[in-house]
Amino acid sequence: MKNPLIDSLVAGDAKALARCISLVENRDPRAYDILKAAYPRGRSIPVIGVTGPAGVGKSSLVDQLIANYRAAGQQVGVVAVDPSSPFSGGAILGDRIRMQRHGTDPGVFIRSMATRGKLGGISAAAFDVVDLMNASGKDSIILETVGVGQDEVDVVKIANTTIVVLMPGLGDEVQAMKAGLMEIADVLVVNKADRSDADKMEAELASVLSFFHREGTWQAPIIKTIATSGQGLEALVAAIADHGEWLKRSGTGGDRLLQQSRQRLIDALEDRILNQILEEGSDGFGVADKISAIAKRTIDPHTAVGEILAHFKSR
Repeated sequence: MKNPLIDSLVAGDAKALARCISLVENRDPRAYDILKAAYPRGRSIPVIGVTGPAGVGKSSLVDQLIANYRAAGQQVGVVAVDPSSPFSGGAILGDRIRMQRHGTDPGVFIRSMATRGKLGGISAAAFDVVDLMNASGKDSIILETVGVGQDEVDVVKIANTTIVVLMPGLGDEVQAMKAGLMEIADVLVVNKADRSDADKMEAELASVLSFFHREGTWQAPIIKTIATSGQGLEALVAAIADHGEWLKRSGTGGDRLLQQSRQRLIDALEDRILNQILEEGSDGFGVADKISAIAKRTIDPHTAVGEILAHFKSR
């Protein structure tokens, strides 16, 4: 049966895309059918993750990347994942404010999303939103993460190329991050490179990268930028393109796609099972009673989970 909303989405209608994203974010029952129809329409396009600590200028850098890709005639989708309000669950930073010059451009679609408690800097629905943007005809998709530090590594689950943005003055934080953010970097950016210690920062990063680099693997370049003026953007765009070509040439892109697909399946399973248990909780699985029992210490959480899963499997 034809679905006018899906037809409009595939035709590139921005209102249809926004409506589909809202259905996905709100876990509307219609979202599954939309996602099923949209997924086969996806193409192999660049999905660029932009991550790093708060305040390093990620949104300003994304703003410049948008302008660069638009100048090349590309349709661009942007997912800006913001921290969640602890009260409403909604996004509280609103990164679109810093990209508002593209707000009236029909070739750019920007969506801010809340993490809704999701660890790792990525919203649980962001993966599906990227699929929807892909199906709507976007040529490149940029995914900007929250900016919470070294825990912000989930971006590699979906991005083809991950850009880690840092800035001079972070000091010992570079060493603290090397077990997390540094390992996922396909491109390293030293933003605000007009600061006096930018060269020192570049040297420190080069030293850290040499520790992680293995023969035959991609060597992440270090690009110095000043996002507010656009300085260094051409070099950054070239580095992103070079990494994309290397993924194809080395075969690493296929391996990464398999890893990402495996993680997508695991995430979808976890999400569907947990939602079903929570939706049917009080009546179907006795979740409310188990919460009370845990609070009274008459049952431990692990035993409660075991009983819920046993009930789930017996249905």
